[in-house]
Parts: sequence; structure tokens; C-alpha cells
Amino acid sequence: MKHTQRLTSGPRPAPGHAARLAAERRYKMDRPGYVYIMANKRNGTIYIGCTSNLSQRVWQHKQGTVDAFTKEYCCKMLVWYQRFENVHDARRREVQMKEWQRAWKLKQIVEMNPDWDDLYETLI
Repeated sequence: MKHTQRLTSGPRPAPGHAARLAAERRYKMDRPGYVYIMANKRNGTIYIGCTSNLSQRVWQHKQGTVDAFTKEYCCKMLVWYQRFENVHDARRREVQMKEWQRAWKLKQIVEMNPDWDDLYETLI
């Protein structure tokens, strides 16, 4: 006689729960996505990230509410960003760019923002 045991404890999910979660994931992936670069100064330390809400995420970096690299190295200037139709494509580009040589990343910044201005104000 075969005995099966549930691997998770607690109540079973409501009917349709898995379908609802899948729909929520598709919704999140269908939203526009952004790859962005934060810097602490011109030609200084840079950070590449990805988000679906660029203005909110940059604000978090500026306020220091993100306990991570940008807080430790004071990367509070948005110096470059690119919009994508969905978060999945943005995430793929972020991973690509993180493997690039630094010179290639700096070239992207200078092409869009030659003076290394903080672009955050242009978002709000």
C-alpha cells in the first residue's frame, strides 16, 4: 500500500490559489521594468539595479532605506536608466550589464548623461 505524506504543514490553500499566484506573477512580469545605474559621484562607485518602479526605488536608495551596497558606498545619484516593456527583459539586461567591463558601463552613462547629473528629478 502506497502512503503519501504532505511535505508542508498547515491548511491547504484555497481552491484557485495556485492560479491566482500564477496570475499575480504574470502581472508583475508584464509591468514595465527599468535597469538603472546609481553613482556616488562622477566616475565614482557605481551600482546597477533593476526595478518595476524606478522613482520609488531611487528614492529608497537616496533615503538609505536599502541596507546594501548603495548605502555602504553612498550611491545616491541616478545617472542612467533604461525602460523595458516588462521586468523580465529588464532583469536580463541587468545581468548582462553586471558582467560588462567598467568602461562599457561608463560609456552608457556618458552617452545618456554626459554631465553625470542626478536624473531623479526628471522622474518626478
